[in-house]
Amino acid sequence: MARTAEKVTALVNQDGSMADALNVVLEHAQNGDGSVTWGDVKGEITSGEWGRLIEKGILVEGNGEGFVVNNPDQVRAALDDTTPGTKSRSRSKKSNSSDTDSSWSSYDKAAALITVGLFAGYSYGPVRDIIGGGMNVLLGPLESMLPFYVVVMVLALFTGLYSTLLQANLMDMEKMGEYQSAMKEIQERRKAAQERGDDAELERIQEEQMEAMGDNLGMFKEQFRPMVWIMLLTIPVFLWMYWMLLTRGDVITPNQITMPLIGTVGWEEGVLGPLQAWILWYFVCSVSFTQIIRKSLNIQTTPT
Repeated sequence: MARTAEKVTALVNQDGSMADALNVVLEHAQNGDGSVTWGDVKGEITSGEWGRLIEKGILVEGNGEGFVVNNPDQVRAALDDTTPGTKSRSRSKKSNSSDTDSSWSSYDKAAALITVGLFAGYSYGPVRDIIGGGMNVLLGPLESMLPFYVVVMVLALFTGLYSTLLQANLMDMEKMGEYQSAMKEIQERRKAAQERGDDAELERIQEEQMEAMGDNLGMFKEQFRPMVWIMLLTIPVFLWMYWMLLTRGDVITPNQITMPLIGTVGWEEGVLGPLQAWILWYFVCSVSFTQIIRKSLNIQTTPT
């Protein structure tokens, strides 16, 4: 099999969506003068797909401003062999950001609004009293049975568990990996173009980077979506601990904690600047339990 056909087969086997991208490029080249530019296809394929076609040598520079398909007959034959009956994707124009849309549901938006309201509890006493008193119905019996430092550990374990599960279920790791891969490819091509002094290619890459800003927004939305739900559940727990120390600090037992390198301190004493002991203890427990939970359940919360 010819080298070009081998590249096409390898690309399609690695990522089935590349078959659609190749069909789009072939269609534009056939309907035009044989060349195709990024501006011709940017609404139909992603910047990452365009970059991979150039990187693999399937698209090569033509005599004019555009690119031409290297051995188009071999490309078509390889597509027919690899994905029989494949049709080109819709020609409807859409931006990269809509290709990789990560729109929030109405529940996500409602959770975000409630979370913003809960933040008022940190500075507004009546809100803090309502949330703290309500949470005390659930957590008060636990606090009466266990030492306060153990209660904080239990809450850190609980928040670490649901935080990990929410991230695993609400974040699309595959989509985020695609975002990162596309940006990495653009950066590598930009570096190569700078090294060979190809100003025309640098200009095209600059246009792709502008288009890819929509992808960055999509990635940010993917990352922030589970955080909304995590904060919705964590803020009431955190406010309850704050409320307990403010309103019932004199009856909390024990009223001190001994920590490594710090020694014995009261719960509301500053241990790292303004950071109070109870906050530091919660974060240490939360980070530790979260790492243990991720390892135990083999849950990945970052894209590969």
